[in-house]
Amino acid sequence: MARITVEELKSRKLAQGATPIVSLTAYTQPMAKFLDPHCDFLLVGDSLAMVIYGLETTRGVTIEIMCAHGRAVTRGAERALVVVDLPQGTYEQSPQQAVASARRVIDETEAQAVKLEGGVEMADTVAAIVASGVPVLGHVGLLPQKAEHRGAFKIQGRDDEGAKKVMADARAIADAGAFAMVIEGTVEPVAREITAQVAVPTIGIGASPACDGQILVTQDMVGLFADFTPKFVKKYADLGAALEQAAREYADDVRSGRFPGLEHCFGVEKK
Repeated sequence: MARITVEELKSRKLAQGATPIVSLTAYTQPMAKFLDPHCDFLLVGDSLAMVIYGLETTRGVTIEIMCAHGRAVTRGAERALVVVDLPQGTYEQSPQQAVASARRVIDETEAQAVKLEGGVEMADTVAAIVASGVPVLGHVGLLPQKAEHRGAFKIQGRDDEGAKKVMADARAIADAGAFAMVIEGTVEPVAREITAQVAVPTIGIGASPACDGQILVTQDMVGLFADFTPKFVKKYADLGAALEQAAREYADDVRSGRFPGLEHCFGVEKK
């Protein structure tokens, strides 16, 4: 099956009768292979800072780390479009820095697009990256890279001033040429209004069912990250509990001498 393209995703506004866009995060080749048949795009998110590396926030991951995980995911994904986050500190200094970072990520990972956080203040940067030939997925609302600690993750758009800011950010990013945007941690009516107002697809995470698509961190969705579970997550499996049970049974078998048996060994004659 042919890989989904940026242009295909860009055309899928729900107002035009399109099917909602499905996305999940992926950080490894095996996970990408599992998710690929079911997702329209896979995000190699800087959320790996927390769910893979145990950091307090998404800050602290390097472009080298993002490229390594991006390469792994593109090796596992055949159908889904792959997007890689630009990590904090690699694009905010200037459009020139951002273009260089975006080109490096695409060249080293063979992903199809990059994602960056920010609104009005990042519009010129988005336009520069797009002009260089790299598609950009925007990200407005709650911006995890701006949070110094987990407690700073605040829901956006709760008052008139906040709502106007998120709306202005979304319009600026769409006008700058982003093919779509993530709306994170934003009150539902504001996310709904943004989706109605901007011409590109919106991807909700803690936003609104009216968004043109949805994304979750896979580890949250399947119960593989136990530190905390955001309100907006629906858990579809508890793989963490299953993994713990499997490890317990394995440990019991090793300690009791039940594993390995001769059937698990080489050079043993079968009776």
